[in-house]
Amino acid sequence: MTKYVPVEDNNHQRASSLEIGQIDNINTTGFQRYFLKKDDFHQIDKDALFSGREINFSIFINKDFDFQPVINASDNMPQKVSPEILDMEGDIAIKASDIPLYNKYLKFLEDVDLPDNNKTILMKEKSKIILRDVLADPRDSENIKRSSAAVEKIADTILNNNDALYDLLSIINYDYYLYTHSVNVAVLSIGLGVSIGLPKKEISNLGLGAILHDIGKSSIPPEILNKSGRLTESEFKIMKFHVLEGAKILRRHKCFPEESFPAVTQHHEKLSGMGYPFGIKASNMKLYGKITAIADCYDSLTARTPYKYPLAPFSALNIIVKETENYDHELLAAFIKMLGRVKKVEEK
Repeated sequence: MTKYVPVEDNNHQRASSLEIGQIDNINTTGFQRYFLKKDDFHQIDKDALFSGREINFSIFINKDFDFQPVINASDNMPQKVSPEILDMEGDIAIKASDIPLYNKYLKFLEDVDLPDNNKTILMKEKSKIILRDVLADPRDSENIKRSSAAVEKIADTILNNNDALYDLLSIINYDYYLYTHSVNVAVLSIGLGVSIGLPKKEISNLGLGAILHDIGKSSIPPEILNKSGRLTESEFKIMKFHVLEGAKILRRHKCFPEESFPAVTQHHEKLSGMGYPFGIKASNMKLYGKITAIADCYDSLTARTPYKYPLAPFSALNIIVKETENYDHELLAAFIKMLGRVKKVEEK
C-alpha cells in the first residue's frame, strides 16, 4: 500500500505530503538538468492538435525527462499531424521560440468550425501563452490587462455552459509549468466560485487573483524554484517571499482590483494559522484566499515537480481532506463534488 507522510511546507508544491521512496528513485542530477532545460519548451495540450492538419512548428514529446522530436516542421516545411502523434502518451511541447507560430495557429483555428469543447481548449492554450508573458515581464500593465481579459473569457464560458469547466480541466498528470499551474488554479477557483453561487463580478475578481497568485515567483531564482529535494532554511525564506513580492508587483498595477488581493496574499495561509506569510487564522482569511488555497494545493499535488511524481486526483484529495484543520470544510466539499463530475463527463 502506498504510504504518505506530512512534510514541512517549504514550497507551495510541497504543501502537504510526498510519497515515500519517490525522491530516492529519481536521478537527481538528470532531473535537475531537465527542469532547467524545460524553459526552452512550451507545454501544449494535445487536444489543440488535429489529425491531418498542417502545422509549421515542431512537436516534441516529453519522455523519460527528455524532449524527443516527433514532428519536425517549419514555415518552409510544414507537416501534417498524424493520428499516431495524438495517441502517444506523455506531455507534448513546442520550442519556446515557436510560440508566435503556435499563437497564429490558435488564432487561425478560431475561425474554423470546431466543436465547442475544442474552442474551449484553444481558449485555455491562449491563456497559457498570456501567463507565460506575464511571468516573463510582470511589470507590463498590458500583460495584466490581457490576463484580466483571459479570466473574463474563462468565467463567461463556464457560466454559460457548466460542462465547459470539464473541458478546461484534465485528470492527466501534467509536468509542472508555472504558467499552466496558474491557469489551472484560475479554472479551479472560478469553477468553485460558480459552484457556490458567487455573482459574476466576484467570480471575475476571484479568477484574476487566482490566475496571478504566483506572479511573485517571477522574482525567485530558477535554481530555487527548480531545486529537487528539500529546500534549505534560507532557500525556504526566499521561496516564501514570492507571496509578498506578488502583492508588491500587483500594487503597481492600478487595473488590478483591490478585491482580488486575498487570492494572491492568502493562498498559502491555513485556517489553523500554520500557513505563511502572515500565519493568519480562519477568522482573518477571506473567501478568495480560502478558495485559492484549495485550488493551488490540489493542482500542485497532481503535477510532476522537481522532487516528486504526480499524485492521482483521488490521492491528492485524500491528502487535502485529512488536513481538516487547514481548509474550509464546506468549500472543500463543494470542490470534491465539482471534481467528481470531471470523471463522469469524461466517461460519456
